[in-house]
Formats: sequence, structure tokens, C-alpha cells
Amino acid sequence: MTSSAIQLLTDIPGPRSREIMTRKESAVAAPMTVQAPLVVDSALGTVVTDVDGNRLLDFTGGIGCLAVGHSHPHVVEAVREQAGRFLHTDFAVVPYEIYATVAERLVAAAPFSGPGRAVFFNSGAEAVENAVKIARLATKRPAVIAFEGGFHGRTLLALTMTSKANPYKIGLGPLAPAVYHLPYAQDYRGPSASEALAALERALVTQVAPAEVAAIVIEPIQGEGGFVPAPKEFLQGLRKICDEHGIVFVADEVQSGFGRTGAMFAIEHYGVEPDLVVVAKSLASGLPLSGVIGKAEIMNAPHEGAIGGTYSGNPVGLAAANAVLDVIESENLIERAKVLGATLLARMNAWQGRFEQIGDVRGIGSMLAIELVNSRETKQPAPELATRVIEEALQRGLLLLKAGLYGNCVRVLAPLVITDDELEEALDVWEDALGAALAG
Repeated sequence: MTSSAIQLLTDIPGPRSREIMTRKESAVAAPMTVQAPLVVDSALGTVVTDVDGNRLLDFTGGIGCLAVGHSHPHVVEAVREQAGRFLHTDFAVVPYEIYATVAERLVAAAPFSGPGRAVFFNSGAEAVENAVKIARLATKRPAVIAFEGGFHGRTLLALTMTSKANPYKIGLGPLAPAVYHLPYAQDYRGPSASEALAALERALVTQVAPAEVAAIVIEPIQGEGGFVPAPKEFLQGLRKICDEHGIVFVADEVQSGFGRTGAMFAIEHYGVEPDLVVVAKSLASGLPLSGVIGKAEIMNAPHEGAIGGTYSGNPVGLAAANAVLDVIESENLIERAKVLGATLLARMNAWQGRFEQIGDVRGIGSMLAIELVNSRETKQPAPELATRVIEEALQRGLLLLKAGLYGNCVRVLAPLVITDDELEEALDVWEDALGAALAG
């Protein structure tokens, strides 16, 4: 009989966590709220141990940063070795080999043909903003098209592109100009691919001329928007529109990249080649590193000094990224994501058959979510049910995250290194939490 990965010694949160959270309330700015009021002491693989000695399974993965798991030994050793040699020079002042090495590996893995280039930044939002800068300089055009339900970050331009007013945009206007939001096609709530493409074609007449549009930026699978996969016809139609009008197609793969969907990048499932790809999160196992990978003629268009930054492409983060790419290859994590996804999907579909409040099960590979509703007929969102499920799971030792425009989805961001026993244990706990939260 296998031993349980989850070990609960105290209530959640325990006394030591509660003490530290009290200190947090008196020292940390109030907007920095937390979902799970326990305090981590250590973490390895899929297991998080808190300061009270409780062990929990983690399906949040640092909001998608931990495809190779917490503190993977190969990543830790790479970080330790690099930190022992030098922490920083600024690549634009004194360059270092690891920058070129990771750029080469990402270009080789990029989901487009032809010569490519890569450049590195610090956060997903920063990479999104720089992808737009690159597109603007390559096309000499100002406008950007993004989509309803999309999340691209919280800096000014990225926040403007993000499509969720509460809590992200309230009180923060005026936002950046020349950003247009169009409907994102989806199978569950609509619109259909043809309807969404028609709305875009109309917007190119009524809102902004195509000759003014530098880039269309889209998540192939919306992350914060609720793990919504775009229909294939939608992305293929967008690619055609970009080709017709000389618009740069930007795939935001910050949350969906690095094997989670059963491909290195989610866009690979669609038979569509982007011009630019934005990466972050699992790129460096949670260290602050992001990047833009793109076709050489577009990436090389900006003038000297137009992109960069003091910390951009930090050598320690790049060492972590190089090690992450090693682990994805050596442990065959892209194939592992397919296996995990099949197990997850089977259990989720069974839950949908049992619980009327599960309106939709969706995703690709291991990037899956359930959407909770009050009624399958009306599809009325049930965010309070999603909150209850997450709270019940936490008390049983499983960390889960919500998502969705209405906060009514529960998503899976489990490390791809999770064992079969850990996966079954986590799914059993999740099922118990669903039963407790949705009974009656």
C-alpha cells in the first residue's frame, strides 16, 4: 500500500501560519491578499510543506510556473552553479553565453518555420509589451487587437489588453490608446468561430483600419479567462486575416507553454504558425524570466536600444531555463502531459455526470478546468461554488486555483512531474471536495 503524500498535522491554517499571517497584515500592503492562508516552509515536486509541518499536494504550480515541479534538483543545481560564478552584469554591457544558449534552444523549439530570434525580459507582462513594441516597429503601425477574456498582465499596455475589469482595471484609467477588444470564440458560451471572425472583420471596418493594426495578440488557450481553448477554425481564420493585411500574429503562451498541453506550445495543436511567441512562467521554474521568440525579420526590425532592460535575461534565470529545457526533454514531460491529461479528463467527465453544477469540462492535455454553474440550462456562473470547492479541497490537503471571467472555474496547473499515486490521491481529494461543496 502506498503512503499518502498528504499529511495534515494541524488545522489549515495551522498556528505558526496564523502567526505569520498576522505579521503579514501589519507589514504588507493590503492589496496583496492571499488565497491559501498557509505559509510554505519547503516544497519538492508536487508536495508543499508548510511551517506547521502539514504536507499538501499542489495543483496551482505557482500559477503555472512549475511544469517541472518545485525545486527540481537539476534546476536547483544549475541556479546554484550560476550564482556561484556571477549574478549579474547586464547582457547589454558584458554578455554571457547562457543567454545565447537558451535563445538557440527556444528558437529551435519555436512553432514556426524559418530563421528565428529570441530576446529575454523579466515578467510575462513585460514580454507582452515588448512583443507589441517589436510588432509596432516592424510594421510602423500603432494599433493592437486583443480579445475578451484575455489576460496579458498588469503593466499599463498589458493591463489595457487584459479583458477583465474587476479587479484589474478599476480606478486605473486612463489606459493605453489604440487597443481594441474583440470577441474570443469558444465552444461552451460562444460566440462560434465564424461569429467571432465576422466580428473582427466588421471591427476592421467600423473601429480601426487594418492598415493601422500592428498586431493581433491572443492566447491559444485563455488562462485566467477560464482555460478556454480557441476553436481551430478561429485561430486559422485569424492567421488568414493577418496574412491578408500584414498584421503580426502574436501567440501569448505565458501560461500554456512548456509542455502543459501535450505540445511544447499550445499553438502547435492548431496547425497555425505565429509570428511572435510570448513565454514566461514555467520558462525558468518560477524565477523572474520571460521572453519573446519570433521570426527573424520581425525580431530584427527594432532599432538599436529599442528593447532591453537592466535585469532582462538575468543569468541565474537563464541557467534555470536551460535546466528546465533539459528536464522537459530528459523526463519526456510533453508525453507525460498527454497521459496526465487523459486521466484528468476521464475523472472530470465522470464528475460532470455526477454533479449537475459542473457545466463544462474543457482544455487540452493537462491544461484542464471545470466550469461551475447554478443551472446547466441557463449556464449562470456559480463563483461561490468554485470558492467552496477550493476551500473544501484546502482543508483536505489539496491546493487548487479558480479562473474565469466570472471566477467560476477550477483549473489544473499541476507539475508535470507528478507521480501516478500523487495524481490519484489529489483527484480523490478533489472529488471529496466537490461532494462536500456541491451536495444538494
